[in-house]
Amino acid sequence: MSKSKNTVTRWWWVRHAPVVGHDGRIYGQDDFDCDCSDQATFRFLARVLPRDALWVTSHLRRTQRTAAAIVTEMEAGAAVPPLVESDLAEQHFGAWQGLTNVELAATRDGAWHRFWLAPAHEAPPGGESFVAVVERVSAVVRRLSTTHAGRDIVAVTHGGTIRAALAIALDIDPERALVFTVDNCALTRLDHIAGAAGSHVSNPTDAWSVRLVNAVPRTLL
Repeated sequence: MSKSKNTVTRWWWVRHAPVVGHDGRIYGQDDFDCDCSDQATFRFLARVLPRDALWVTSHLRRTQRTAAAIVTEMEAGAAVPPLVESDLAEQHFGAWQGLTNVELAATRDGAWHRFWLAPAHEAPPGGESFVAVVERVSAVVRRLSTTHAGRDIVAVTHGGTIRAALAIALDIDPERALVFTVDNCALTRLDHIAGAAGSHVSNPTDAWSVRLVNAVPRTLL
């Protein structure tokens, strides 16, 4: 697909439905199911999201089940099955997965973070840092924004993934992106504008417009 100087690719980010079965434990990339019983929420999202979009999920079933629940409430025109991108998965917390927050705090000698399990540059044992999440999400976003330039892309992913997308769009340090709240089934809209940016951003060939952040379904209509 040829693209003009200022081609806009619209990213519609949706966090998956609430996870079930984790018993309050850190789950990260553990593949838990999710609760898709709130049909009203999915009906709201189905009315807002574009019908002819490219749909993308991570490889974890909670994102795929959430995407399917939204599409079920749509009229004909939604793209299924979605493109599966494993690099849009949640942060891998390594040895911390399966622990409660209390248990994790006990292993960290009182180290504490306001918004996340650890500072953005810290990688849990056997896991990855949030900085690494931003890097892998950025690679997917750049690739899909190029290969599907000018389209709507509905990405049903995870809280950490959407924070990473916000870090990319705002061109901010990953640590600052950890302040964002990302609720289950909330919508974040980020528009990629090819060839429109100046030298003040890390990639001078791209710009972003932040249209919506963490909008819960009842506020969308």
